[in-house]
Amino acid sequence: MIDYNPKNWWKFIFYFHKADTFIKLMPAMLGLAAYTAIFVYVENNILHYVPIKNPLTIHSLVGFVLSLLLVFRTNTAYDRWWEGRRLWGNFTNNSRNFALKLATFLPEKHPAKETLKILIGNYLHAVKEHLRGKAHISSLTFTENYNEEYYKGFKHLPNRICQAIYTEIHQLHQAGLINAEQLLVLNNELSSFTDNLGACERIKNTPIPVSYNIFIKKIIFIYVFTMPITAVLEYKFWSIPIVTLVFYAFAGIEIMAEEIEEPFGTDANDLGLDNMVKNIKGNLAEIL
Repeated sequence: MIDYNPKNWWKFIFYFHKADTFIKLMPAMLGLAAYTAIFVYVENNILHYVPIKNPLTIHSLVGFVLSLLLVFRTNTAYDRWWEGRRLWGNFTNNSRNFALKLATFLPEKHPAKETLKILIGNYLHAVKEHLRGKAHISSLTFTENYNEEYYKGFKHLPNRICQAIYTEIHQLHQAGLINAEQLLVLNNELSSFTDNLGACERIKNTPIPVSYNIFIKKIIFIYVFTMPITAVLEYKFWSIPIVTLVFYAFAGIEIMAEEIEEPFGTDANDLGLDNMVKNIKGNLAEIL
């Protein structure tokens, strides 16, 4: 995720990041400009069509409908991005609440505090890597009871780590360090961990319906590649930059929507999960 100042207009008008849609679309824009230039040359020097009355009327109507589709597409993608951010905000709050309650319920400097601090940190790290499809036990911090052998053979590491946290809490209850009321309070926080993970998995594993995705791309392609046929009659050589800019606007919106609809990756516009996990671990270290 890129940190930036949204008030710095001039910087972002003339600055191009490697993930900028302009750079991604540059080859296609150059190809479209050459394609339009061919139409301009053929019309002005060979065919000399008689100008059609209002040649861009049909494209204006189709462009309006396409704009509505892209607005819906972008809003849907942003909703997924924002829901992912909200869920990770819940992870942050639940981790802090859980740690604060443990710090209060357990005796000072009790060894379970250190174990649970490591397990919660492991859980959030594993959730992050699990959502990116590359969770592995080598990135975890091991303890005496929960070492490499404990995690070995489990494909869903977050579930295994959450099971370890439940085991620790149950043992504290059995030892009389946590009473039934406190156990119930802690259980609410633990349940929220699994609920948040399930919601994140829903976002990750449920993409935009493929038929809808393909339809928008086809409409953009047909709209842009037929636009020179009528734009040349109205704008002559000016149709080259006009058609290219129209393509940049429509295709750029679609590319941005594609990027933010899966918010848990490592793209420039994805959520900054690495920093979130780092900050939560810092909070846990202070509290416990």
